[in-house]
This record gives sequence, C-alpha cells and structure tokens, in this order.
Amino acid sequence: MSMRLTVGEVARRSGVAVSTLHFYETKGLIASTRSEGNQRRYARAVLRRVAFIKVAQRVGIPLADIAQALAALPSDGAPSRADWSRLSAAWRSELDERMAQLKKLRDQLDDCIGCGCLSLDRCRLRNPQDKLGDAGPGPQRLLVCKG
Repeated sequence: MSMRLTVGEVARRSGVAVSTLHFYETKGLIASTRSEGNQRRYARAVLRRVAFIKVAQRVGIPLADIAQALAALPSDGAPSRADWSRLSAAWRSELDERMAQLKKLRDQLDDCIGCGCLSLDRCRLRNPQDKLGDAGPGPQRLLVCKG
C-alpha cells in the first residue's frame, strides 16, 4: 500500500463518507494533494485528524471550534494525545455548562409539554413566571443564553 491514501481508503478506514471528507477539506479541516490523474491523495495522518473531528463533534463541539483547534496544530501531522488533552481541557467548561443544562432539562422534563412555544407560564426550564410572554407570542428564545 502506498504512503498516500485515496479518498475511498480514508473513507473506509475512518468510517466517514467520501462526501464528508470533501466537506472537511473545503472547510480546511483536512488537506490532500493531487495525483498525476488529479485524484485526491491523503497522508496517513489524516486518519487521526478525522478521528479527532469525529470525537469532538460527538461531544458537541461546533465545527467552527474544531477548525480553530486544528488550525493551531501542524497541518502535516496527526494530532497527538497531548494535543487532544490540551484542546479538550479548553473545551471542558463549555461541555460542563451543556451537561448542567441537560441535567436540568432531564430533571424538569415532566413539566414540559413539548409544544415548543417556550412562553408558557408553567415553563420553569426556559421561561420562569412567563417573562417572555411580554415580548410577544411564539418561541421568544430557543437557546439557553450563556452568562
């Protein structure tokens, strides 16, 4: 097997669709070279970069944050265990906040009727005492604000 992998080999070995690899490349998350026949060829290190992307996405890290993290790493090498440790530590507080929000949602889910209006006077999760009702009908706030 050559030192460079085809897009199909990377897709098979990483478990990621070819179209996803193309997308990652357009976003600058991974890079390829071109063969004489103008086909993509990837260094073996791309497998670890793709694994890094998949793990970060799985824990809820936005793709823009992943791209920023990968931009701080050498583009021609695979992220190391130390790289992952450093980057995951930077993401820890954001993940802790999300986990706290999910625990709160789980613990108070029985009060939610799932209508999506988020302005009910009973909604202790998103709208205590129906404060958003004064702002108008419908979903006034869909995301939990930080801070």
